[in-house]
Amino acid sequence: MVSPVLEKELHRHLADLPLNQQRRVVDFARALATEKVRGVAGENFVRFAGTIEPGEVELISQAIEENCEKVDSHGW
Repeated sequence: MVSPVLEKELHRHLADLPLNQQRRVVDFARALATEKVRGVAGENFVRFAGTIEPGEVELISQAIEENCEKVDSHGW
């Protein structure tokens, strides 16, 4: 279902575009509509909720904070 507010906004912007750009918008919308969803729905992971101990969560968070965004130029 299309949101009436978004539809009005989109129509307003489309009206300001030249025809070739309007076609690009339609092509983009068509590509989005036919794109296959990738990944796994979050509901499939509910069974894992609460399986990590609170102390482990803190250790994981600390490791991420300390080691993320570091580059090992000799690594892979």
